[in-house]
Amino acid sequence: MIQVRNFSRSVLLAATFTLAAISQQLTLPNQPDSVHFAVIGDNGTGQRPEYEVAERLVALREKFPFDFIIMMGDNLYGGESPKDFDKKFERPYKTLLDASVKFYACLGNHDDPDNQRKYESFNMRGDRYYTFKMKDVRFLSLDSNYMDPKQLDWLENQLRTSNSPWKIAYFHHPLYSSGASHGPSVDLRRVIEPLFMRYGVNVVFSGHEHFYERLKPQNGIHYFISGSAGQLRRGDIRPSNVNAVGFDKDNSFMLVEIAGDKLYFQTISRTGESVDSGVIERSKSK
Repeated sequence: MIQVRNFSRSVLLAATFTLAAISQQLTLPNQPDSVHFAVIGDNGTGQRPEYEVAERLVALREKFPFDFIIMMGDNLYGGESPKDFDKKFERPYKTLLDASVKFYACLGNHDDPDNQRKYESFNMRGDRYYTFKMKDVRFLSLDSNYMDPKQLDWLENQLRTSNSPWKIAYFHHPLYSSGASHGPSVDLRRVIEPLFMRYGVNVVFSGHEHFYERLKPQNGIHYFISGSAGQLRRGDIRPSNVNAVGFDKDNSFMLVEIAGDKLYFQTISRTGESVDSGVIERSKSK
């Protein structure tokens, strides 16, 4: 079930007021014992929008202290030299990294797997796909660029043996999408969605599309696209029968909180606008 709720002194004062107003707009319950995290995707441009989204994350963390961030891929566009990692990741997120916020990446189609899976701050531990657990939540980071039989066997084994109430998968290419430029990855959907349905995956996050979209639940699974933390493709969301909420007017990211049998989410734009929010109740059958 989902319920949606919809460098002068004067400049510094205005910025302070704006951040305070944004903090007051947070709809998340912010319980001390819940799982707090953020979602970003297609962020690694090294350009101003990426830095501004990062600044917004820093400001909101003062109100909503998330412990980690999951990344939907396309973590670095273009070169991947040490200077690129610095410009496109280490500098924009320095404040968060210094505060020991962990980043858990997946691989996008613009990413070099040999470089990124070995990069310590992406926490991939040298693997193209991996899993980790936070309290009652099992996260599965997949490589949607190459869904080979070995990865499928690994995924099924992880899902079958997990006793976590919440199972969250994330990867780059969305199984459902209203995007005009890319659209849904139907072949990938045919392969992995049956496993999600069989073993009770609750929520799936993806990127690739340079906008935000919440899809109508499909086969009991809640799908989100968050692919505009650095890149943006304005006006790319087309009318479709799977779209619940879409936002392609500005860069954005998500904040998520899982407390007991409820997952709360809020999507926020680069400028601080609350784009979407709501709560998902975990089905007791999963």
